[in-house]
Amino acid sequence: MRLPEEIDDVPLQINIVPMIDVIFAILTFFIMSSLFLSRSEGLPVTLPQAKMGNVQPQSIPIVVTIDKYGNLALNRQSVKLNEIATKVRALIPKQKEIVVGINADKSVSHGQVTAVMDELRSVSGVKIAIGTVR
Repeated sequence: MRLPEEIDDVPLQINIVPMIDVIFAILTFFIMSSLFLSRSEGLPVTLPQAKMGNVQPQSIPIVVTIDKYGNLALNRQSVKLNEIATKVRALIPKQKEIVVGINADKSVSHGQVTAVMDELRSVSGVKIAIGTVR
């Protein structure tokens, strides 16, 4: 039988393995959650170059993308040309102006970009920005 004085002589040990597991779990959580914080504003396309392009000071909340095959997407969701005006109208707050970006692949025909711009101009309160790279 052990006496209380003998129990005090046993050195204290801190098992750090569970603490390391918890730290790695928290680290994994922060890494995974930070991946969802970055916002991709459109589908990947090769934008045309422009030397005189202006940088938009704010992020553009509505982006229409035209890929090299002519497929249209509104905020990364596939859409048809005749549906763009209706869907953009639903995304715009009442009585407010908003910038809608057009990211068109450099190989897309001028006519298709013009058709998208024409649809967007039918929506009141929309300003159009064309995506380019310098």
